[in-house]
Formats: sequence, structure tokens, C-alpha cells
Amino acid sequence: MAPRLRDESDFRERPNKRGSRPRTKIRPEHADARTGFVTGVDRGRYTALVDEGTPDERVVVAMRARELRRDRVVCGDRVDLVGDTSGDDGSLARIVRIQERDTVLRRTADDTDPYERIVVANAHQLMIVTALARPEPREGMIDRAVVAAYDAGMSVTLCLTKADLADPAPLREKYEPLGVTVIVTSMDDHDRSIGPLGPVRDQLDGKISVLVGHSGVGKSTLVNALVPDSTRATGHVNDVTGRGRHTSTSAVALRLPDGAGWVVDTPGIRSFGLAHVEPDRVLAAFDDLADVSVDCPRGCTHAVEAVDCALDAWVDAAPPDERENRSVRVASFRRLMAARTATV
Repeated sequence: MAPRLRDESDFRERPNKRGSRPRTKIRPEHADARTGFVTGVDRGRYTALVDEGTPDERVVVAMRARELRRDRVVCGDRVDLVGDTSGDDGSLARIVRIQERDTVLRRTADDTDPYERIVVANAHQLMIVTALARPEPREGMIDRAVVAAYDAGMSVTLCLTKADLADPAPLREKYEPLGVTVIVTSMDDHDRSIGPLGPVRDQLDGKISVLVGHSGVGKSTLVNALVPDSTRATGHVNDVTGRGRHTSTSAVALRLPDGAGWVVDTPGIRSFGLAHVEPDRVLAAFDDLADVSVDCPRGCTHAVEAVDCALDAWVDAAPPDERENRSVRVASFRRLMAARTATV
């Protein structure tokens, strides 16, 4: 059989191996990136402060680079910015890196939720704002917030509002043994002003502080008193349910007057899940108890029912004048540990 004649229709071009190679994974170094401090997040746009504390300080609006699509940028983050960082109207920069975080305050929706929600980054302390009445304080919620803060390596302050309606002594006695700083404020129902604010300002001075609390406890009112230009929305407490409405809808970092620090105001929260918290990380926040626990048997939970827990022996071995203090300290720690699985 004669061979078949071929023409141009039989030609099949092979793809160029060089031209079909995937895009390089090497990303530019962005050596000229500017550092920004994230003060707000709104629907995919980030407000950042560039050249903070200098005469050239300015507010820049930015978007997140594609390579960061799986990384969440939150209030308090230090980020690297490229593009238009002039801060002019209509300008838009790009966030290309999130700098290493010193602290990360996290929570989950509940104790079984594997998804962690970052509340704020790089904060020095957590200030839990709680009303002494209307609405009533929820100690389980306070306990859980304390656990989350200690897990994040942050100090904790408990700010008790509406002291004109109830006695703050019981909560003070309960939380000061945990190393929590307790501050008491009162509210005049006539002019809705908070006072006195001196102790609160002293506690916030020179720090990045994140404020959390249930709706209706006076958190936004406190923020407006601390930062008069903030105009955070305030609400009221429902007379039937005893709960407040959500007024703040997003977290925002606000500079205190005279550059004395930053407060991060967060939306009111109804739950503080601790699925992400390991018990040993909570124990590490209590230096004295952590040292004692070295003598505990392997796998000790340090709970009240734990067998041969060294914390019990530590209390029993205390001198008579010190035994009560040790007992209160251990009982307070165990209450926090129990809060990890308790219902609030």
C-alpha cells in the first residue's frame, strides 16, 4: 500500500515547554514597604496609620494583597504597605505583609467551634467592662474573658460601671486574687456621663487596650468619655430582658487624648468560646501555681477532684497566717479552669 500523502492539515504544534511553565512562586520582597498600624476594618478596606507619631503621620486606606487572602488582618496589626501610601482622597495602598504579632486575643463561637476568631492583635491588656446592675454581671462571661486574656499573654483589668446601682465589693473580692486589676466607675443617669475617670485613664496610659463587654454595660459611653471625638453609638437596656442592644458594629482603635495610648472598642459580645485554649497555657499565667504544679502527677487536671494534685499539698503546707490566701488563690484558679467547659 502506498503511503498516504500528508499536507498542512496534518500538522500538530506541540506546546512550548518554556511557555507553559507555571508562574513563579517567588514573590517580590517589597523592600520599600511602609509600616502601618491598622485602626479599622470595614468590608475589605483597612484603615492604617503610617509614620505614626511623626509630623508626617497620615491615615491610609488599603486593601489586602492576593497572597494574604487566607490571612486575616485585624485591629492592632502592624502591616507592610506598598502602592499609594500618600493618604490623599481616593488613594488606595496594598497590604503585602502582616508583621509578627506580640499578642493575639482569640475567641470561638462556642466550646466546640474549631474556628478561631481574632479579636485584636498586639494589645497589652484586656479591659472587661461590666455593669454592676442593669444588666446584671455575668461572672461566667468574665471568667472566660480572663482565661482568653491570660492565654494570649495579656494583663486584665475589670472595669465595673454603674457603681451607683450596686456594691462592687463582691466582684472585687472574687477577681483581685486572680491578679485582675479592678476599677470602679459610676454613671449619672441624668447626663449619662461616666466619672471619675482618673483611675481608668491611669490604667490605659501608654498601652494598647482592648475593651470587651456585653451590650448595655456602658462600654461605648465609657469610650466616648475617654475619647470625646469618637462618637461611638450608645444604646439602652431592655426593661424586660435586662439586656442591651448591639450598638458598635465593628472594632476600631481610638487614640486617647495627648497620645496617652490606644483603646480598641469592640462590638458587644454574647459568648466567649474557649475551644482554642489549652489548660497548661492558663496555668502559665500563675507563676506561683505553675511552679507548684511541677510536682503534680502526669496528666493532672488540677481540678477540685484531681487525685494527688500538688496544689492541695501546697495549701495544706502553708503557715496558718498564709493558708487562707493560698486557698483563695487555688480556688480562683480552679474556677477559671472550670469556666473553659461551663455554660454561660
